[in-house]
Amino acid sequence: MTQSKQTSAEMSAAIPASAAPPASASTRFLRVLGPVLWIIGLAIPSVMSPAWITIGGIFAIYSIVALSQDIVLGRAGMYDMGHAVFFGIGAYTSAILSLSFNWPILWTIPVAIVMSAALGAILSAPIVKLRGDYLLVVTIGFNAIFVLAMKNNLFGLTGGADGLFGVSGPTVFGHMFGTQSDLFYLNWVVLAIVLWLMRNLDRSALGRTFRYIKYDELAATTLGVNARNYKVAAFALSAGIAGLAGTLFAMQLSAVSPGSFQFTDSVVLFAIVLVGGQASVPGVLLGTAMMFVVPQIFTEFAQYRYLVFGIAMILVMILRPQGIWPARKGAL
Repeated sequence: MTQSKQTSAEMSAAIPASAAPPASASTRFLRVLGPVLWIIGLAIPSVMSPAWITIGGIFAIYSIVALSQDIVLGRAGMYDMGHAVFFGIGAYTSAILSLSFNWPILWTIPVAIVMSAALGAILSAPIVKLRGDYLLVVTIGFNAIFVLAMKNNLFGLTGGADGLFGVSGPTVFGHMFGTQSDLFYLNWVVLAIVLWLMRNLDRSALGRTFRYIKYDELAATTLGVNARNYKVAAFALSAGIAGLAGTLFAMQLSAVSPGSFQFTDSVVLFAIVLVGGQASVPGVLLGTAMMFVVPQIFTEFAQYRYLVFGIAMILVMILRPQGIWPARKGAL
């Protein structure tokens, strides 16, 4: 027991001071502000137009995917530029089971999560020893292969380039989630669950180990951490959450197609984490809002959102390399 405590203390010392600053008044304020903003968000279907209700639902979905990307990039420090693959696996799994095998959509959610997590573990196991650009290039290849397989109607189930249509919302206690307002509430509740999971991950031994590996993998390995296994676990966990978001996405659009999971979508997720702030939940949410909500305010310029986001990314990397909202201990 004494040796275990000593090892934990040594590993904590291996992290830079900036990674774990003491809790501050602003941190405590954020812990209150987050739930308050989430509760205020519940009023969106009552006060906003149908278009904004849809935007709110999509924001919740992409926030979940971006948070899952942040597990790999922001917490474990691995360059994953193919994260849209796991998002797509979740969406296609639910759509195929629902449309081809007549499964209730709710029953498909656990399968989508497990399938995505399993694929994340399988694909990452042989590549997690790669570093930096090498890992990034391999994950780009995974994304290209996935899109090509979906376009070629894999096993005659994926619908080819046109995809699959007719995915319906779930039925819970006899209530059919068929409207955009219903789906918004569903997405909003799932977002809250994921935010709770992220908070607990940051406080857990698993989350601390991810940070040890990110900041000093050699020191962590010297102290007995199996870096490879933890990196695979990070990929599997992030992929499972992305798969969950994929199911929500399929229900939101009532369809899935390869065009929704292209390499550019993975780039956007990667950029959201970098611009918002790695390992910062508020930063990731802010980055997602900049990408999917702000352009709707200036609809006439919405087609330029990639250009604007690219410029913002360049400026942030120059002026605030840690992101718009850098990570703080306990800042959720």
